[in-house]
Parts: sequence; C-alpha cells; structure tokens
Amino acid sequence: MSKVKQTLYNILKGKFLVDEDAKKNWGFILFLTLLALLMITSSHQIDNKVQSISQLNKEGRRLRAEFVSTRSDLMKLKMESSISRRLAQNGLHVSQIPPRKIRVRIQN
Repeated sequence: MSKVKQTLYNILKGKFLVDEDAKKNWGFILFLTLLALLMITSSHQIDNKVQSISQLNKEGRRLRAEFVSTRSDLMKLKMESSISRRLAQNGLHVSQIPPRKIRVRIQN
C-alpha cells in the first residue's frame, strides 16, 4: 500500500486516537469541539439579535405611521372651519361684526 493510502486508512480506523501521541490529538480535538460550540452559540445569538432588530424596526415604522396619522387629525381639528362647525353644534357662531378697540381716557 502507498503511504497516502496507509495514512488515510489509519485516520479512518482511528489509530491517531490510541497512539503514543494521542494526548496531543485529543487536546486538539477538544479544542476544535469547543471552537465549534462557541461558533454555534454566537451564530444563535446573532440570529436572535437580528430578529429583535427586525421587530424593533417594524414597531418603529408602525409608531411613525401612527404619529403622522395623529398629527394629521390634529391639524384638521385645529382648522377654523372645523372649530366653527363644532361651536355651531353648541349654539355658538362666528361674529359677523369685526371687533373694535375700546379706548378709555382718564381725565385728570
């Protein structure tokens, strides 16, 4: 058998785990396992953060639309014609006679 085939065959059989230098191999395998777990954990945390950012963006857009709608309604309520209409329901009307200044003269 060639050297490459023998090496591949030894890896598949797991001889590197039971040889004299197995401590180094086990340490490296443990290190790789810890790195894989760390990577999986961080990717899950990133996914959760992306989802929460998406939720906050949706909520922000909804609140912005509500704000614009409420501001528009308020501007309509503040218009003079709207106020006149609401006052007419209570029996009040806009005066047709413009206001005049009243001057008081104090004589010494």
